[in-house]
Amino acid sequence: MRNPRDFLKPLAIGAPAPLAEIPVRPSRMIHFLDFSNEKMVAKAADIATKTDVLLGNLEDAIPIERKEAALEGLLRVGREIELGSTALWTRVNALESPWVLNELTRLVGEIGDRLEVVMVPKVEGPWDIHYVDRLLAQLEARAGLDHPILVHAILETSLGVTNLEEIAAASPRMQGMSFGPADLAASRRMKTTRVGGGHPAYLVRSDPDKANPSAPRPTAQQDPWHYSIGRMVDACTAVGALPYYGPFGDIRDVDGCEAQFRAAFLLGCVGAWSLHPAQIDIAKKVFSPDPDEVAFAKKVIEAIPDGAGVHMIDGKMQDDATWKQCRVMVDLAEMLAAKDPELAEAYGFAPAAAR
Repeated sequence: MRNPRDFLKPLAIGAPAPLAEIPVRPSRMIHFLDFSNEKMVAKAADIATKTDVLLGNLEDAIPIERKEAALEGLLRVGREIELGSTALWTRVNALESPWVLNELTRLVGEIGDRLEVVMVPKVEGPWDIHYVDRLLAQLEARAGLDHPILVHAILETSLGVTNLEEIAAASPRMQGMSFGPADLAASRRMKTTRVGGGHPAYLVRSDPDKANPSAPRPTAQQDPWHYSIGRMVDACTAVGALPYYGPFGDIRDVDGCEAQFRAAFLLGCVGAWSLHPAQIDIAKKVFSPDPDEVAFAKKVIEAIPDGAGVHMIDGKMQDDATWKQCRVMVDLAEMLAAKDPELAEAYGFAPAAAR
């Protein structure tokens, strides 16, 4: 175990000092793009105006014969294309793959000043993060970077979920975690081919009607991911990292996508992946607090500026615990309003340009 006093010291001579606190920026949607496609490269600047995070994907969904082109396209975006306030991330290939070392070496060396986060797939324990942590420090030192690139772990195996608390605390680079339901389902031998969301066979059934035992019994579909997402949220928030829901694979099921994203938002996730432009607006809607709830939260904070005591507001008891909940809501609303003039107006804040 590393000496805690050394935790915030660089892991390589000349590397930038690790961050003592992970910066919180709007990241409601992490939009995945395949930059081996020249059309996607050409559209990057326009898509960036609609998203919080633009991610150049190098791993799954990129065929072997296009992986080099995907890397070259991402490097081009990082060098040549202005993305405004939108963050540039990447998902590299798995650590056991033959591509990841070259990817990290070139990305840090060529666009390390533009790249904010490296998403690492199939993280199974803190040892994976330790390896990436040291390697990034060496590459940052060689490239002369003045800030560290952050790391985002994807939970896609049963071992990774088992070790998620240790993963979250493995490095001060840990920006956050995403939940990968498809690979995790395979790892757990779950009997589903869906990517996220519920399943009609995973349900509870009401008791028989005693007066009419043969009558149909109402059912309710359950969320098979609830427990693991709750653990991920706790592990991340315990160390100041950010939890995200991952992909929802059925692009046509916008209602199911919205319901899954909303459940994750209520549990504490700050965003989700968007795999198609249709999911960008869903994520923006879901992971932006409802204006009515923000208005009530502002009312509570205004009535209890110091959060002390017990108060009745609109017939509801408010105390320090509910004040903290309201503070979370208003802080998020203020951050999003600074980026989005429409939300600033909806929340009753000054327009973003004037703030």
